[in-house]
Amino acid sequence: MHDVDDQLRELLPRLRRFAASLTRDHSSADDLVQASLEKALSSWDRKRPEGDLRAWLFTILYRQFLDTQRRAQRYSRMLAFFTGSQYGQHTPSAERTIVAQTTLQAFESLSPEQRALLLAVSVEGLSYREVAHMLDVPIGTVMSRLSRARQALRLLSEGEISPPALRILK
Repeated sequence: MHDVDDQLRELLPRLRRFAASLTRDHSSADDLVQASLEKALSSWDRKRPEGDLRAWLFTILYRQFLDTQRRAQRYSRMLAFFTGSQYGQHTPSAERTIVAQTTLQAFESLSPEQRALLLAVSVEGLSYREVAHMLDVPIGTVMSRLSRARQALRLLSEGEISPPALRILK
């Protein structure tokens, strides 16, 4: 294990340099290296003994970077969806922020099925065909459900309807 420690210490500057070239920010690069090393150490038992340690660590770091980028893009799309801005490129006005908060509250009051449908199509960018396959329903059903979900969200955020009340069953 002492040999592995020495190898990791030797590779650390290279990993930092690679991470800095990806993130273009030294603190983000350090975070990326730390997260990658944590992942590598936690999955050490799955590493092939004959495999190249350097290649394995660089692969983990690169995949960790891609995962972080995807999460950031999803967050940006979600923010754009609720603020109406194009991927958060400008600071929203106070009015737009209030509208976004109202819309987000309205979104939370939708049924789980409607929320999932809106997120899949409007935020994640899945096609109607992909969503139809995911839900195992025809494309027309996806389109009509999505239309109803969008209409419900619009009406809820404008305060025109209240969420359906729960019925008490005896």
